[in-house]
Amino acid sequence: MKTLRGTSLASCALLAFVSLLIADSTASPQLEKMKSLAGDWEGKADNGKAMKANYKVVSGGSAVAETLSPSGEPEMLTVYHLDGGRLVMTHYCSMGNQPRMQADASAGNAQSLSFHFVSGTNMASKDAPHMHDMKITFNDADHITEEWSMKGGPMEKVAFQLQRIK
Repeated sequence: MKTLRGTSLASCALLAFVSLLIADSTASPQLEKMKSLAGDWEGKADNGKAMKANYKVVSGGSAVAETLSPSGEPEMLTVYHLDGGRLVMTHYCSMGNQPRMQADASAGNAQSLSFHFVSGTNMASKDAPHMHDMKITFNDADHITEEWSMKGGPMEKVAFQLQRIK
């Protein structure tokens, strides 16, 4: 009986601890802003190309997966999550590299989030072509703008406006 009671208490303590970890991993105004994008979006890039995007809250609410589909080009994936309380992202680029960026600290009700290059994988050097900075502006609940700054390649900047599909 003592063993059963001890096991039950240990299980309850473990569940409480895991619940606290999950709560702490999602307690970020920046991550909540990204979660608000959940759903399907469409729009155009500044070069006139059609764009589609899907934002999905994943991993028990601890991350947001963005799937971006530029017309006529390979699909790309970006995953946003917290690392030590800071919002970070890894962009799985169609060029085959994976730049990692960290968001600037901002107020809870920020109208935009700016991310800056920290490191990357599958890059021949830090000067190899890659997305180096990204800014997402929340124009309103149904309209956003993403601006990408590139480094090391012929394209320096790209921007696209997306509208939520209802």
